[in-house]
Amino acid sequence: MHYRAVFISDLHLGTPGCQADALLDFLKSHTSDYLYLVGDIIDGWQLRRKWYWPQAHNDVVQKILRRVRKGCHVVYVPGNHDEFARDFVDQHFGGIEVLEETSHTMLDGRRFWLVHGDYFDAVVKYAKWLAYLGDNLYDLALRLNRHFNRVRRYMGLPYWSLSAYLKSKVKKALNFVTDFENAVAHEAHKRGYQGVVCGHIHRAEIRTIEGVVYCNDGDWVESRSALVEHVDGRLELIYWDQVLDSLPHAKSAAVVKPSAVPITEAA
Repeated sequence: MHYRAVFISDLHLGTPGCQADALLDFLKSHTSDYLYLVGDIIDGWQLRRKWYWPQAHNDVVQKILRRVRKGCHVVYVPGNHDEFARDFVDQHFGGIEVLEETSHTMLDGRRFWLVHGDYFDAVVKYAKWLAYLGDNLYDLALRLNRHFNRVRRYMGLPYWSLSAYLKSKVKKALNFVTDFENAVAHEAHKRGYQGVVCGHIHRAEIRTIEGVVYCNDGDWVESRSALVEHVDGRLELIYWDQVLDSLPHAKSAAVVKPSAVPITEAA
């Protein structure tokens, strides 16, 4: 499949939780004119604690660099886990453009704001120690998730995100997600954009908030998701080899239709 644009974030390269093999399969199967890396591509927080960089993670980087050489316009918007890259804003590395934030003009002319989203997370902004603690707990959940899915593979069952399911059942987590989505959409509206694409909270979503099309492209440690713009302008969330029943929020995105451009969802 070839797309006009592909948006991915929260790869967390440099951690055991990164599903690099699945990501490589996705990148091999989906080419695009634009590729936007919307933050937390490399996990500097984890790499500072313990170095982890298997060949598959290097293969992902090389695959992205090959995209550039083949004419794809690649833009990298750093997040909080790869905040070190913010020191290199407005520079190019291997043809990849590093920007603090950017915008993408859809085929129908709508302008979408692209930002990782950590600036709208009060924990990250004002209590970084708590964010580090939460990151360690989250890493523990991901390790349990890997063991859980190893058993599922042995039983011939597809991937299922235990951690995403647990988060969907926690009321406070859902309230945080809603507050985050509303804050990002409100800021996009204030800046004059018709839509926004972000990451950070590992919850793929497409919905309209205050007249703004809010898009979150998800992650590649749990949901294996990406946002794509088709060559005809349609927006779609793609879940790569994922069981959507483990992501109860995912189904609702299909009904959101901002303007005449339909928004769909695929597994």
